[in-house]
Amino acid sequence: MRTNSLLCVLLTSLLLATGSAASAAYPDKPIKLIIGFPAGGPLDQHARLLSDKLQSVLGQPVMIDYKSGAGGTVGAQEVMKAPADGYTLMLANTGVMVINPAIYSKLPYATLRDFTPIARTAMQPLALLVNPKLPVNTLKEFIEYARARPGQINYGSAGNGGISHLVPEMFKTATGLFMVHIPYRGSAPAFTDLMGGQVQFMAESIPQAASYHKQGKVRALAVTSRERNPALPDIPTVIESGIKGFEVVGFYGFLAPAGTPKDVVAKLSDAFKQVLALPEVRNRMITQGADPAFLGAEEFAKYLAGEMPRWADAVGKSGAKLD
Repeated sequence: MRTNSLLCVLLTSLLLATGSAASAAYPDKPIKLIIGFPAGGPLDQHARLLSDKLQSVLGQPVMIDYKSGAGGTVGAQEVMKAPADGYTLMLANTGVMVINPAIYSKLPYATLRDFTPIARTAMQPLALLVNPKLPVNTLKEFIEYARARPGQINYGSAGNGGISHLVPEMFKTATGLFMVHIPYRGSAPAFTDLMGGQVQFMAESIPQAASYHKQGKVRALAVTSRERNPALPDIPTVIESGIKGFEVVGFYGFLAPAGTPKDVVAKLSDAFKQVLALPEVRNRMITQGADPAFLGAEEFAKYLAGEMPRWADAVGKSGAKLD
């Protein structure tokens, strides 16, 4: 009897030691990073910028896998169903994390239930743009111009329910303007029609907006962040332009399947913190139009919980709904 008890104690100790060693060894194989959009887009750029440095910190390769479809939903489902061991992560944007839950009536995931937040890595403001032939040079002038022409101003977006649709809707709510939404299949055709004058107004992420503005193909009137953006240093913020409290910024973040062990989450979160502290990474992000904005796992979870009702309200007011 005594021998059996001693054997149980030894086995328990061995199992605990083995489990501890296994946990301490994380990661001991490559990590898969899933993106729910095609290669070449803004999320892909962000992933590539961080993945090389992340490999150096973690000591394992970070392999990017593209699972595009349904506004990022296909990729999110893939991660949701993956083992909660820290070897499958998701890089997602505002749409995947907080807009999709409000706009899709049959979304197969719930962000805060089915995922473990790891780190917020960037904030991405948008620029409010007009066709350069419009006789306006400031946001205030555009508001006066549009107010005098209710229903005659069209604004383009990359599609129903995306951030480029909802930010103009928030702008309409804040100013009382009546503009007509013209959804496109992506930002490229929307930009083409903005430059051609078929639509007169658009909200788009800074990198593309800054490039077209500098070429004179569109005119940037304001940026949606609280402070001016280095990519468009001469363009005022919406707040500076007279609309109090108007700060609407997209964000990027990394998540893992729900139930991922806390020590693994902590190790990953710290790795992202180290990478985002590197000057070369920060400078490159800024040139891409994204602001380095690290939040650790707990803070990121709280941030997501606060953002979800805000975007749900914007979706409700826009009337957008997708199945």
